[in-house]
Amino acid sequence: MAPKAAKGAKTEPAPPPAGAKPQEDKKDDKEPLDKPQKLVQPKHEVGTRKGCRRYRWELKDSNKEFWLLGHAEVKILSLGCLIAAMILLSSLSVHPILTLIITMEISIFSFFIILYSFAVHRYIPFILWPISDLFNDLFACAFLVGAVVFAVRSRRSMHLHYLLAVILVGVAGVFALIDMCLQRNNFRGKRAKKHKLISPPGKEKEPQQGKGPEPAKPPEPAKGKK
Repeated sequence: MAPKAAKGAKTEPAPPPAGAKPQEDKKDDKEPLDKPQKLVQPKHEVGTRKGCRRYRWELKDSNKEFWLLGHAEVKILSLGCLIAAMILLSSLSVHPILTLIITMEISIFSFFIILYSFAVHRYIPFILWPISDLFNDLFACAFLVGAVVFAVRSRRSMHLHYLLAVILVGVAGVFALIDMCLQRNNFRGKRAKKHKLISPPGKEKEPQQGKGPEPAKPPEPAKGKK
């Protein structure tokens, strides 16, 4: 019989079979799989962005919506007309109400341009900005038209600069009306369909489980003829 191996003796590992890859290569193959993969953020939604990354996305999306829908062009044109009218009236003596209306509308239009350009409204969600902008355009159009009527009635003879300023104020009111019409794009697809009831999610009728078909009623016995 072969002698038993001494206790504590180290056994040499068996040589790997021919064609087998060493264990180090297997570990290298598993390492890239263990690395965490980067989350792919959606292009048309905020996703899980936070901090500066979220603000950059909000800034880009807000300006894209502000310029492509035509609100930026109309508001900037209205602001330019009002500033030009204010410059023309600065060299003339006019009623303070006219100056007050023009100054007020310049400040309000500047506020909304800054608000949308720097995406400030995206961080104040408790205010319905499309509705507030709609009411602003409505009141701006009414105030500017009223200013034109007041300016025409308050003077019998008009200076050239005064006439040009009144025309520019009227043009700014027309641009405010156009911007109010453009606000309808923000409310498309949000109206409930008439004559159509939609069941809430998760409460749809499902077939009752555990209940078999109802047993058929036994036929009634025929009545005997007298």
